Amino acid sequence: MKCFFFSVLFFTGILASHSKVTADSLTYYYTLSNQNIKDDNYRNALFFTQKAIQFAKKNNKNIEQALHEFNLGKILYDLKKYDDALVSFLKSATLNNTTISNKAKAESYYHIGLCYMAKENYKEASPYFNKAENLYKDLKTTNKILEVKLQKGLINRFTGKTQEAMTIFKSIIYMPESSILEDLKAKTLYQIGTIESQYNRNNLAIAYLKKALNANNNIELKTSIVLALSTLYDKTLDKNLAYQYLKQYLKLKEELTFLNNKRLGVDDYAKFKEAERLKEQNQFKIQKEEELKSKKISKIISILAIALITILSLLSLSLYKNNKIRTKSNQLLKDKNKELEIAKNKVEKASQARSEFLSTVSHELRTPLNAINGITHLLLEEDPKKNQIDYLSSLKFSGDYLTKFINEILEINKIESNKTEIEEIPFNLKQLLINIKQSLKELAIVNNNDFKLDVDYTIPDFLIGDPTKLSQIILNLINNALKFTKNGVVNVVAKLNNLEDKYATLHFEIIDTGIGIPAEKLESVFDSFSQGSIEVNRKYGGTGLGLTIVKKLITILGGEIHLKSTVNKGSTFSFQLKFEIGKKPIDIVSTSKQNYESKLINKKILLVEDNKINQMITTKMLFNKKVICEVIDNGEEAIELLKISKFDLILMDVHLPGINGTIATETIRKFDNITPIIALTAISLDENREMLLSFGMNDVITKPFIPEVFYSIIADHLK
Repeated sequence: MKCFFFSVLFFTGILASHSKVTADSLTYYYTLSNQNIKDDNYRNALFFTQKAIQFAKKNNKNIEQALHEFNLGKILYDLKKYDDALVSFLKSATLNNTTISNKAKAESYYHIGLCYMAKENYKEASPYFNKAENLYKDLKTTNKILEVKLQKGLINRFTGKTQEAMTIFKSIIYMPESSILEDLKAKTLYQIGTIESQYNRNNLAIAYLKKALNANNNIELKTSIVLALSTLYDKTLDKNLAYQYLKQYLKLKEELTFLNNKRLGVDDYAKFKEAERLKEQNQFKIQKEEELKSKKISKIISILAIALITILSLLSLSLYKNNKIRTKSNQLLKDKNKELEIAKNKVEKASQARSEFLSTVSHELRTPLNAINGITHLLLEEDPKKNQIDYLSSLKFSGDYLTKFINEILEINKIESNKTEIEEIPFNLKQLLINIKQSLKELAIVNNNDFKLDVDYTIPDFLIGDPTKLSQIILNLINNALKFTKNGVVNVVAKLNNLEDKYATLHFEIIDTGIGIPAEKLESVFDSFSQGSIEVNRKYGGTGLGLTIVKKLITILGGEIHLKSTVNKGSTFSFQLKFEIGKKPIDIVSTSKQNYESKLINKKILLVEDNKINQMITTKMLFNKKVICEVIDNGEEAIELLKISKFDLILMDVHLPGINGTIATETIRKFDNITPIIALTAISLDENREMLLSFGMNDVITKPFIPEVFYSIIADHLK
């Protein structure tokens, strides 16, 4: 934690030297992030730091983006999320190459090396420490140079080069006292002491470890040192000192546990210590009493010694036979464990193969589906004949149905592969439910249903949670209720079940008077591709995946869904979820249809796409909005063209022949950080929005395109 705040202060100084501090969103997010770190609320700290990064990226503030990427890496490193921390530090280092001073570059390289060290990937760590060391030498920061040398010594030690490591460690401790920090000196002495102990040079090892102990204030390192001393004194048969250091280790371990225990309060800890003291005092009294008893019975033990020896001899023979039987049993258990491990690996491989297959199929279907949906949209816009409208409408319905089906397969795949991320953002539940009702109003009218919304007025206005997943759950349940109900009533109920501290527990019910579900189908209705019966599927349609997704999402959000249903009387789906009470979020203005049509006129856009049909569809959709569009079918030519020509925006297909869209974007960003680049992708299980944005893309449009979304996203990024 101390290291984290030092780094934050370091980078805050750099930020102050580059830009005047104003009351903008970056300052707001930065303040909230720091406050949450002080409060040990890492979840909120991560949220506000990511908000700062997004704001900086959207406003092309590369300096601020680099600094907040570094801060994000530090938070993730402290949480031991080394892979994620590595991504953030690498982004910071990339931005630092063109924006921030050598101090910032050196810090980024150093922390990248620390991440690789934590992952035990010493080969990757070494070059980053070399880069950091060269920059520190230019800056003449002796302490930082010595810290890098310590890490290089550790790399040598962990890769079997013990003598080289020892040479480096000794060169550090031989530095003048004024040029080496106490903490660094202690760490180095500890490494030398443990190496000496490996070679059984115990007295020398003890000397170094004692020096380390005297030079150290770090409780975690001190804990390791006293444990090493206890072990060494035990080797040298000095049981008294070994016991003393062991007691000191246990005491330090207890203090360290307390420091790491965020839930344990000061008063609770004082009570705990007092109880431990009384317990120790009581044990001391018992020990004294036992010693007195021991003296009294020592004479009796002497008399019985001969008899006990005889008995023990017989027991030894019995134990020998039992050990032989136990050895055979243990070997049998080991063999069975190996068989179970092999079976487990086979199941995991089968599950992975299934996920990869479904992901690949859904991904590959999106490209031709984009052509079907795109051409249908273009034909409907071109004033078709009356007898053609029905055919095109049917084609559009089929395309939308297939799109929904593919999306649901991919959603289930993501959930089962643990790749679904949960948002924690403020939202207005009442407004969310009103918006859902408004969006499904037409479906209610088609089936002549009375669609009601009953929201408890005591529910807090703003909650913190994942509104996208909650909307997906409620939309699926209401859509089913409206679809399977005709000339009836569908009622959506949301009420406050419990309000405690900063949390509200809400109860949701979706009640309909529709066809109902047979009792024998109640348990299987949440299974994939299950819709009650073949007749229901033919009559009402649907994929049979909606309720599967609903159940999995509710489980992820910490709830459990319940179902009551009677045939021909209706069904009731209910669930409870717990939310943190929040504050009103900052409003985000989106581009309306009226705005984007005017913003698109006469804009010059480069389309990088290798599929001829997608070229034709995308170009025609842009042409219909009076956009000037130029087409390139590979990443190499796109890079060369952009070096000599300017465009208002670039539409970049991710999967291209030769270099793909992400590599092309990285290359373009080396000479152009201004032109917006939007990814076009039939997104798969292994792709996600954050991964694509990390290459320098500004936004993502998923194939097949939804025209309104397609135009709106492009307009949002046009100046």
